[in-house]
Amino acid sequence: MPTADPSPLVTAAGLAAELREGEITLLDVRWRLGGPPGIESYREGHIPGALFCDLDHDLAAPPGPGGRHPLPSGEDFQAAMRRLGVSASRPVVVYDEADSTSAARAWWTLRYFGHPRVRVLDGGLRAWAEESLPVTKEIPPPPPPGDFAAVPGGMDILTPEQAAAVAGDGVLLDARAAERYRGEVEPVDPVAGHIPGAVSAPTMENVEPSGRFHSREFLTERFNTLGAVPGVPVGAYCGSGVTASHQVLALTIAGLPAALYPGSWSHWVTDPARPVATG
Repeated sequence: MPTADPSPLVTAAGLAAELREGEITLLDVRWRLGGPPGIESYREGHIPGALFCDLDHDLAAPPGPGGRHPLPSGEDFQAAMRRLGVSASRPVVVYDEADSTSAARAWWTLRYFGHPRVRVLDGGLRAWAEESLPVTKEIPPPPPPGDFAAVPGGMDILTPEQAAAVAGDGVLLDARAAERYRGEVEPVDPVAGHIPGAVSAPTMENVEPSGRFHSREFLTERFNTLGAVPGVPVGAYCGSGVTASHQVLALTIAGLPAALYPGSWSHWVTDPARPVATG
C-alpha cells in the first residue's frame, strides 16, 4: 500500500507508479456548471479503474435554502462513498479534466468528513494523457462496498456570520471571476455583488494554463499579497462552494490554513437582510 503523502497533490507519473504498486480508490469527478454531465465525459474515456463520482449528487445535497451545492449529510455522503468503494484504510485520488476545480470539491468533502489520505491528480486527465498513460472506455464493475465512516469536522467551515467576521477581522477570499465579484454580471444567482470586506481572488489564477497548480512559492506569494499570512484568519467562498474548495486546496499547498463557507454566495443572498457590496 502506498505510504501517506503530505502533499495534497500527486503527479500523473507518481499516480501511475502507485497504481502499479498498491491499491488506491480512484474517483473521476469531472463536472461543469451548466453541463454537459460529467458522466458523459467519463464514458468517453477515463483512467483505468476509476469510478465516476457525481458532484451534484455524491458531493452535495439538493439545492435549496442552503445554497446551490450545500454540504451533504454525513449519512448520505457515507453511503455514496461506500458505494464507490471508499475505505479509510485505502488512499483516495480524485481528478477532473485539468484544473482540479471539481476534484477539489471531492478532496475537501472527503477531508471534511474525516478521510485521512486524499490527493488530487495535478493537471487531471489532461496531464495523464500528456504522459501517454492509458485511457479506457471500459466501465469497471461495482467495487466491494467500502467501510468509510463519515465524521464531520476534519476541515474548518464558516457560517454566514463567521464569514462576515473573517471579512472584517481577517481575509475572506472570493474565488469567483472578478466581474462577478464586482457585481457587473451574475449568470447564476439572483443577486450580484460580494460579501462586504471580501477580497477578489479568482481561483483560476491558482493554476497554470495547463491546469496544473502553480508552485508552492508562487501561491504563497499570491496569497500573502492578498493579505493571507500566518496568524491571520483566512476564509474562502465562491458561488456555491465548489471553486472555493479549489481555493482552500491552493491555500493548503501554500501552507496557509483556511476555512470554507460551504453555502457561499448562493446561500448568502437567500437572506435579504445580509449586506451586499459591489464595485
